Amino acid sequence: MRALVSGLGGGFPFAAVALGRHSRFFDSGEIRVAILSLLKDEPRHGYQLMKEMSDRSGGVYKASAGSVYPTLQQLEDEKLIKAEMVEGRRTYTLTKAGRKALKSDRETARRIWDRAEAYEGWSHCMAPEALMIYGPLVELFKCGVQTAGRLAKRNDGSERIRAILDRARKELEELR
Repeated sequence: MRALVSGLGGGFPFAAVALGRHSRFFDSGEIRVAILSLLKDEPRHGYQLMKEMSDRSGGVYKASAGSVYPTLQQLEDEKLIKAEMVEGRRTYTLTKAGRKALKSDRETARRIWDRAEAYEGWSHCMAPEALMIYGPLVELFKCGVQTAGRLAKRNDGSERIRAILDRARKELEELR
């Protein structure tokens, strides 16, 4: 099972959950690095940061004010960013110390945005309409795996299952 789900890889955002890993988008401390990296190119306010994180993850990660604003305050307290009012909004800019901190954590920033890019295109799978079919999909998966186990000794067992699944996939694609 682990190999099968890992094989889905390539941005299958639910693989981590299926493997028993946590379903959080950011690991500990990564939101700090993400914010610093987003401020590298231009000053931004909190909403812009939250929107950019959501956009870069294809909508899979929805940053909350409860995670972003306390992190911004902490980064400001550490003098890694500075805030100023621009057009009525508290806008954040990377400081020299912030650039240095980001440079020392370049690999983490790359890993974050690579992960976000892999998730791109899966946001439509989070819509309520899509969530309604997860139960039947899980049942289909379970049935397919169980049947493959029962037919393991038959030469044509896995081929028959694949043919059934291919027909179902083709029918679903025709619904576009």
